[in-house]
Amino acid sequence: MPRRPLLLRAAALLAAVATTLSPALADEPVSVAVVVAPVARKPIAQQIEAYGVVSAAAANITTLSLPYTARVMRVLAQPGQSVARGAPLFVVEADAGAVIALSQAQSEATFARGELDRTEALYRDGLATQSQLATARKALDDARAALAAQTRSGVTQGSKTLVAPSAGVVSQISAAQGDQVQAGAALAQFVPANAGAGRAANVSLGVEPADALTIHAGDRVVLHALSASIGNAGAAGQIVLVGAAIDAQSQLVNVGASVPFTGAPFMPGMHVRADIETRPGNWWNVPRAAVLQDSKGHYVFQVTPAGKAHRVAVQMEVERDGWYGVDGALDASRPLVVSGNYELEEGMAVRMTKGGAQ
Repeated sequence: MPRRPLLLRAAALLAAVATTLSPALADEPVSVAVVVAPVARKPIAQQIEAYGVVSAAAANITTLSLPYTARVMRVLAQPGQSVARGAPLFVVEADAGAVIALSQAQSEATFARGELDRTEALYRDGLATQSQLATARKALDDARAALAAQTRSGVTQGSKTLVAPSAGVVSQISAAQGDQVQAGAALAQFVPANAGAGRAANVSLGVEPADALTIHAGDRVVLHALSASIGNAGAAGQIVLVGAAIDAQSQLVNVGASVPFTGAPFMPGMHVRADIETRPGNWWNVPRAAVLQDSKGHYVFQVTPAGKAHRVAVQMEVERDGWYGVDGALDASRPLVVSGNYELEEGMAVRMTKGGAQ
């Protein structure tokens, strides 16, 4: 039998089958399985990572000194030591000259008091004039003022213990046991525990120049210790200044932060990592995988109530921890496609998988 008729019959049979099935296939819509999630506007900020060191700003440092010459008998603290309010720091002994000055002031005040009493008695008996009485009173006032000045200086006979004015950290010891320190000379420098509560910078950070352009005074900053022994200790504060030039040595921009360290294990000289939050805003929070880009810009897909994919153009604002903060005409009532979006086109039917927002 010739082969050609057989081939023709087979082709005709296949055409008939295709004609029978094609209407059914044409009626079946093309759909894509996607994973969806709800979308909402929430506060989010760009996070910039920086590294630096805890410093003691001049505005936060308390210098411990004496208004009189003294000898250091004992040193009871060490640099870097955290101390409580009233903790002993030094034992000192006033110089003999300071003690003599105090004794003289006391003696002069006692003598002036006696002279005034004697002059008042003479005046009552008519043996002293009004002018002599006024002179005696002035002498007593002057003697009392001199004694008060000596008393305020804190001069005492024998040894005296100097204590911490508040809770904080002893950042520097400037005197050793046996030293003779002059009036006003620094014995130590002390950083109060609440030193970062003001607006002075007590943390110095280095930031990449491109990132520094987005940082402003008032931005929130969170410090983290680099030492593993401290664990997850952190402290939050604010940026107070941003440098206007690039540091020649580090090639970074210097940024200053004010961070309260009350209850946190941070001390001057400690190296830290900082997370700086810039450009904060109330944006649509979407996972990074949900955002696509083409020649028209960034966009996402949402699912309409009819189960169709709808493309929404978005504007990128901030990025943080795998999330984008975006702006655009999103609908909070429609699920956001977070997986499978690469296969979608406008109006395409979708099948939402279990576990996503339906």
